[in-house]
Amino acid sequence: MSEAPIIAQKAPYPTAVEAGKSYMWCACGRSAKQPFCDGSHKGSGLVPLRYTASESKRVFFCGCKHCGTPPLCDGTHKTL
Repeated sequence: MSEAPIIAQKAPYPTAVEAGKSYMWCACGRSAKQPFCDGSHKGSGLVPLRYTASESKRVFFCGCKHCGTPPLCDGTHKTL
């Protein structure tokens, strides 16, 4: 059974991404390298989510880990 994700922060992580590059978004909230995975999810039942940038731009990765549109922020943190 999966544990509930930990809220890493109640705000998104603004991040510059590069077109064609993949990023592993931390879904558990335990990573010390937020918003990206460092393997801390092991044993939690949660796994990171791959995000591949379609273009080079600034995106806002979810920091609360409870968004409805992972891995990108949808404002859910405002209700926690």
